[in-house]
Formats: sequence, C-alpha cells, structure tokens
Amino acid sequence: MTDTQQAITDEQWRQAKLIWDYHQMHHTLRPCDAAIGLGSHDLGVAAFAAQLYHDGLFPHLVFTGGNSPTTAARFPRGEAVHFREHALSLGVPDTAILLEPHASNTGANITLSRELLADAGIHPASVLLISKPYMERRSFATARRLWPDVEIVCASEPLALDDYVKAIGDDKLVIDMLVGDLQRVIEYPKLGFAIPQDVPEVVHAAYEALLRAGFDSRLLAP
Repeated sequence: MTDTQQAITDEQWRQAKLIWDYHQMHHTLRPCDAAIGLGSHDLGVAAFAAQLYHDGLFPHLVFTGGNSPTTAARFPRGEAVHFREHALSLGVPDTAILLEPHASNTGANITLSRELLADAGIHPASVLLISKPYMERRSFATARRLWPDVEIVCASEPLALDDYVKAIGDDKLVIDMLVGDLQRVIEYPKLGFAIPQDVPEVVHAAYEALLRAGFDSRLLAP
C-alpha cells in the first residue's frame, strides 16, 4: 500500500473476504467440451487456462476480449491477443485456440465466443468459463442468461484474497473491484443481462459497509 492509499481496517478486510468468497462459485472442475478465457487486466486467466488445457479439461479454448480503459495500456493489441500469446508461450498449441478480439463486456464475451465456436463447427454441451477469481459469479450469471442450454462450469486461479492483492499491488483497488462486481451481480438481472443470484444477508451487509467506507471507484455509472 502506498502513502496515498486508504488504510484498510481489519473489519474492512473481513468484509472483503466475505465478498471474495461469495464471488467464487466453488465448482468442481471436470472435463468440458470447450473453454472460454474471459479477457481482463489479469494475465493469470491465460496462465490458468493453459494449465487446465494441459490437464486435459477441454480440447478447444476461446480467448475473448478487446480493450477497455483499464487494459488498453497493459494489453495494447487487445486482451484476447495477449492472452493467446501467453498461452502459446506456455505450450498450448495454436490449433486449440480460437480468438475473439472484439468483446467489450461480459455479455459480448459470451455471445461472440458462442458464435465463434459455432462458426468453427463446435457446439458444446458444456463450457468451462475461466475468469478472474472475483468474476466467477457474474460470468456464470451472464452465461446462464445468454446460453441457457449449455452447462457452465466456472474456474479461476485458486488464490486467496491476500495473494491476489499482493499480485495486483493495490489493496484499495482490489476491494473497489470486489464491490463493483457485486453491484453488477445485484443490478444486472434487473436489466436483463444476467440471471438473479441470491446474496446472503451477511455478504450484502459487508457490501453496504464497504460502500459507506468509500470503496466505490468501480461502481456502475449513475
């Protein structure tokens, strides 16, 4: 944490861990017909996708994502392009990877990946969604809304919140992202973007407390 960052109290850290755990679906990983690596700022998604490919969990891997304001500097040629290159460097064969370089949100990630797979003659009955750890639930709810006839299994790097914060290097920003994603889990079903998810009272209370404390830089625009 830098001198300009907000100090995180023990209680706020406890609240953040509640939300972190809620965001993860805790699915048991199993072989699927295809996988989709969701683009983001987190190159760990590509690394974990490569590991799961080598573990034999899927034969086809889509990397999806263009650019966003938070990833343009890190991945100037687009999230999916950089993810693909990282997976290739980790031994995933080019023939196993399909590239979707245009999506700018999770709904487009799912829709365009589905179309890309279909164009390649691949019509999966099960899909492994690989995302950032705190994006599992939102990606699951989105995929179930847009692709209801496919079984969705969620996966992310098996990291504790403490380790993820160390990798990102900014605890305030990570908590802001946890809060922002939970807001989307709550609000997106009302907009037709996702299926509803039950939010336990203790998780919702943690969310409200962190909002009051100012962890709000990743909220939806009013």
